[in-house]
Amino acid sequence: MIWRRCSILLACAGLAACAAPAYVSPVEVTRFVGDAPAQLGSGTISVDFASGLQRSPDESAYRTAVERELASLGYSVRPGNAAQVAQITLEQFVDDPDAGRRPVSVGGGASVGSYGSGVGLGIGLDLTPRAAERLDTRLSVAIRPAAGGENLWEGRAQMTASANSDYADQSAAASRLAAALFSNFPGTSGETIQVD
Repeated sequence: MIWRRCSILLACAGLAACAAPAYVSPVEVTRFVGDAPAQLGSGTISVDFASGLQRSPDESAYRTAVERELASLGYSVRPGNAAQVAQITLEQFVDDPDAGRRPVSVGGGASVGSYGSGVGLGIGLDLTPRAAERLDTRLSVAIRPAAGGENLWEGRAQMTASANSDYADQSAAASRLAAALFSNFPGTSGETIQVD
């Protein structure tokens, strides 16, 4: 009986030792500033997702995180009838060491889907990452006048987090990505930086 208990304890200890440690990459941020930087960081702005074939089930977490950052910059965020529009695109992929990369959710624009087509990808599948998998997330935001015209500002922030890390939680990931994306706004045009 004692031997059996010891065997079970050793087996449990072995499993704990083999568990993959949590991993979170720095956030890689790239931004582009348009010809009218004086128009940025003030006035009214609305936030919406780019239209596309798929919508992310985590939209509200990313919308809230972006709205919070825009408000901290000095914008007055409203649901509509604003002078500027911030358009969000969200891309997520699960990196599976055994099965390669598969899409989780995509938020429209030219980046819809992967492998050349977004039709039906990620619908009706269990896409919960397993402990050994990593979730790649890219948050892109473009700010433009509501009346139309060229973008005043564009930026993207991306990171990778293992399924057993704190940033597998979408609210935590959204807050981290949005904070990095808008840090030192508007940033140096064309420069790529890493934010820990």
